[in-house]
Amino acid sequence: MPRPLRVRFAPSPTGLLHIGSAHTALFNYLFARKEQGKFLLRIEDTDIKRSRQEWVGAIFDVLNWLGIDWDEEVVYQSQRIDRYQERAQELLDIGKAYRCYYLPEELEERKQAALKKGKSWRNDRRYAKISETERKTLEAEGRQPVVRLMIPAGKTVLQDRILGEIEVDNSTIDDFVIVRSNGSPLYHLAVVVDDIDMEISHVIRGLDHVTNTFKHVQLFHAFGYDLPEFGHLPNILGQDKKKLSKRHGAVSVSEYRDAGYLTDAVVNFLSLLGWQTGDDQEFFTREELRRRFSLDQVHKRDTVFDLQKFEWLNGQHIMALSEEELLPLVSPFLVQAGLMAEEAIVDQRAYILAVIGLLKERCRTLVEFAIRGKFFFVTEMDYNPKAVRKHWAKEPEAANQRLRWLCDGFNALDSFNTEALEGVLRQLAEEHGLKAAQFIHPCRVALTGEMAGPSLFHLIAVLGKDVVIERLEQALQIFPEVIKSAVDEGQNP
Repeated sequence: MPRPLRVRFAPSPTGLLHIGSAHTALFNYLFARKEQGKFLLRIEDTDIKRSRQEWVGAIFDVLNWLGIDWDEEVVYQSQRIDRYQERAQELLDIGKAYRCYYLPEELEERKQAALKKGKSWRNDRRYAKISETERKTLEAEGRQPVVRLMIPAGKTVLQDRILGEIEVDNSTIDDFVIVRSNGSPLYHLAVVVDDIDMEISHVIRGLDHVTNTFKHVQLFHAFGYDLPEFGHLPNILGQDKKKLSKRHGAVSVSEYRDAGYLTDAVVNFLSLLGWQTGDDQEFFTREELRRRFSLDQVHKRDTVFDLQKFEWLNGQHIMALSEEELLPLVSPFLVQAGLMAEEAIVDQRAYILAVIGLLKERCRTLVEFAIRGKFFFVTEMDYNPKAVRKHWAKEPEAANQRLRWLCDGFNALDSFNTEALEGVLRQLAEEHGLKAAQFIHPCRVALTGEMAGPSLFHLIAVLGKDVVIERLEQALQIFPEVIKSAVDEGQNP
């Protein structure tokens, strides 16, 4: 009978949750949900010096934000020290492990001597079969032993779900330490004891764990337990094909959340790192991923973290949401940028929805709504010098006159909608034998400070008549000053 499918995600609370860790969590989660199995969470917090409770909270926070929920109670390794020591003693009792009394400097001396001969040194098991009297004598000298697992001769062969068959000669695996001299368990022992007690059926983790896996196989064998099925996920590399790190930009999930990436887009993008969908589809909803994901479609090649693709995909998810759905997501970024007071969001709800509707096809992150939409919320305009030089300074008198005509024409309107606004502008162009663009560009600079943006007539309608007339009048007043400043900057960059 196949055992029930149970997978685990086991982060260490020593920092913010890394993109690679989130990738591992997601693949375990999708696999469990697709196969109607259990997804368990274990906090590997035995590193007392580096583990912090605040990082445990940060792990929960990010997993909740990603929508990755877990089954059963969270397991904390720090609460299971006695269990690890108990199981280590079992291995000692059956002769699968031994106490080693070598001092660190003695080990280093032997390793260096072997290296000089061009060899690698393996523990010679000098202390593996000493008598009780010898043991007491050594401890009376102040030597505190570590506990080492005894590695048998032969090979360790592993059928990996993703990599296929992999093997290693056991001569390359030293009798590794499973309990320190102070009695604290090492990672390898704790992991295997937990996986046995939690009845884990599949261990799915990053490729950098392969060397650990061979050691863990030895521990499973020593305890007399059947192996879980292992699957090692591909490495995530930066664009330079080197391991993803801070030199490639943000590496923690929370950094992308704070930068305005949608949770569905993060989940979607991470799912594509190593998973071959079998078709050209790249945009996936969370439900589609739970339904379609297959561990058998995960390839073993390194996968590249393409930030441009990530941004594009995030933009696709933004466009897929309605203005109503985006409102609670965008509003915090407007407040954070100082463009809106939190208490004003309810009163200006209709206005913000209109702004979101104009901007959402142009924004790839939520932060961009505050950047691209700044002009919708400020009273003091910032004019982009490049825009001023291009659309005001080349023909200052003509540009000034066109703004005056537009100001008068817009002010005379009773109905301030896109059709009426466009009608005024195009009629002026026709009357004066000019192109519509010769009015559109100077007007956009006056109202937004920029040379590009959403549809001019739609943004004018959203800004409203009072704001538009005020900005045009302001632009006309400070026209020479703004041009001079922009030209001076262009000459002295």
